[in-house]
Amino acid sequence: MAELENKYEDNLAGKWYVDKECIDCDLCNELAPTNFKSSVDDDHSIVFKQPENDDEVEQCNEALEACPVEAIGCDGE
Repeated sequence: MAELENKYEDNLAGKWYVDKECIDCDLCNELAPTNFKSSVDDDHSIVFKQPENDDEVEQCNEALEACPVEAIGCDGE
């Protein structure tokens, strides 16, 4: 499970985030492309846009559940 204290600083502030367990497999980017993308240095994914509607929340939840290393969190601030 993702840990808030280990989140990458380049995530957009908000409830959703990616932590340092990320292996940059791109699965979240494929499942929720409106909200996740690869970082500038291309070695991890980040939340670049917090979900704004039910469809985006559903896609982010799918990404959270599918993440092979449980690097996606939904308890940020």
